[in-house]
Formats: sequence, structure tokens, C-alpha cells
Amino acid sequence: MSEHYRPRDSMTKPRIASGPRTFMRLPWVDDPLTAEGRIDVAVVGVPTDSAVSYRSGARFGPEAIRAASILLRDHNPATGVDVTRTLSMVDAGDAPVVPGYHELTLQRLEDFLAPLYERGIVPLLLGGDHSLVMAEMRAMARHLGPVSVVHFDAHGDVLDDYYGVKHFHGTMFRRGVEEGVVDPHTSVQVGMRGSVHPDDVDSGRALGYDVIGWDELVDLTPEAFGRRVRERVGERPVMVSFDIDFIDPAYAPGTGTPEVGGPTSYQTLRYIRALGPLNYRGLDIVEVAPPYDHADITSHAASVVAFELLGQVALRSGRTRAAETGEEH
Repeated sequence: MSEHYRPRDSMTKPRIASGPRTFMRLPWVDDPLTAEGRIDVAVVGVPTDSAVSYRSGARFGPEAIRAASILLRDHNPATGVDVTRTLSMVDAGDAPVVPGYHELTLQRLEDFLAPLYERGIVPLLLGGDHSLVMAEMRAMARHLGPVSVVHFDAHGDVLDDYYGVKHFHGTMFRRGVEEGVVDPHTSVQVGMRGSVHPDDVDSGRALGYDVIGWDELVDLTPEAFGRRVRERVGERPVMVSFDIDFIDPAYAPGTGTPEVGGPTSYQTLRYIRALGPLNYRGLDIVEVAPPYDHADITSHAASVVAFELLGQVALRSGRTRAAETGEEH
């Protein structure tokens, strides 16, 4: 029987003595492609912030999220999902980045991720600024064709350029459509708010995305939101991209471009739980900037968002295996 990778047991060894700070105290597997056991999810840090427009510091996000994640346990009583029993997961360390050379970083990250998608491993990327999703989408599309995206963010990131540069942390979801690696007509952008240039108001919709701004989302029940996403995405391969500034800075201040007037941490978790068993192929949590955090609350929020997203992957995975074996789940 192949090895099932699970975290260290915090009831037998204290978290403060848990060794290297891997995500959720998972086993460190430097090369998931050569591991002996089955791997469903590989956690990958992407310590880059060379494409930010305001406050830097997201390069330290992966380290901070990993440190906060040692508090995570196996079972989620709100959803009834035991994440580590269903999913075999490892921490695969950090992807190769080149500080100051953004497009070279994107190419190296794409090449690093592509074999994981080909193997059927779901990468959970810990950022890092949001520009890294350009490499994520390209790598997924190599194997899966144009993918669907569920994008949680205070900003649409559909600008044509930043300072005359085409690849920045506010341009990816326009570039993805232009390059044909994203299908906007099966994708959703969620949570947009704050002041913008007048030309940017309807840019996402013009590209084909279903844009649910925060003013609309707050009036939807989580269940109604989940149904809308599932109807849009269907069974297509989907990537969930979560910018921590989706959450109001009162609950997640450690980020580079905070936008006041967003959801609470609890509201955020309910929206994620409402997504349901989509065909998840990629996850990312980005824009955590520890230098601006207070008492690590942003890092803890990010780690719990990751846990909830993994719970949705586990829900899908458990149902898929039950269908294959004819067992109830």
C-alpha cells in the first residue's frame, strides 16, 4: 500500500517543537514527482514580490503562512471534512524565483509547476504577490487547455499595463484571456471594491468574466453565491486564486494594497465553504505581507483560508473515490 502523507500529531509532540515550519506540519518532500506514496496536494511557496505597485513584503508570505499553519488540525466540524485523512499532502518547499527579474521568475515557476499538473497533483501556492498566477495559469493550460478561474480579490487585476509594463500584479487576468490560458466565460471574479480609474469599472465584464463586486456579494447568501459559481464553472478544471486583500484590512492588515470595506474573516470562510465540489486543479493564496501585519492575524487568516480550500478539494476527492469504488462517502 502506498504511503499516505499526513501531518505530525500535535497531541504527541508540541507544535512549538515540531521541527521545520512546514505547512500544517506536513512531511517535507523536496521532489513530489519522485515520491513513493500518492500525493494529492503539494504545498509550494512562491517568495516573490518584484511586481507590486505599492507596499512590498509579500516575498515573506510563504514563511509566515507556514508558521501560522501549525495551529491547523485535521478535522473541520463546520463541513464534516477530515482534510488529512482524505488527501495525501506534502510540503514541497519553495519554487525557484529570481528577485528583481519578474518575467524570468514567471518562466521558472511555470516550468516548475507544469509537471505537477501533468501528474494530477493539485498545487497549493503560498505567495508572494499576485503576479505569480500568470505562471500558474500558463502551466495549467499546458496540460488542461484554457482553465476556469474563481478569483477572490478586492481588485479585478485586469489592467492593460502598469507604468507601461504588461506583466504586473494588476494585469494577469487580462493577460490570461489574451493568451488564451483562461476561459473568462466560465470564470468568476468576486469581491471587487474601492476607488478605481473610470475606465476600469467594467473591464472584467468586458473581457467576459462574471464579476460579483462586494456590494452585490454582501447581499447574496453564501448558498446563492455557491450556486452561481457552480453554474458558471460546471465540471471544467478550475483554479481558485485568493488575494488576502479580499478580506477587510480590519481582519487582514498585512497586505500591500488594502481596501477598506470588505468581508470579515467569518464571512470569507462561509463563501469558500459554499463553493462545493468543483473540479479543483490549482489553488493559491497571495499578497500576504508580514511586515504590515499585527499579531500575525493576516497570516492566520491566510492559513485558515488555505485549510478551507483544501476542505473543498477533499470533499471533491472523497466523492470521486467513492464513485470509483462504489462506496458511500
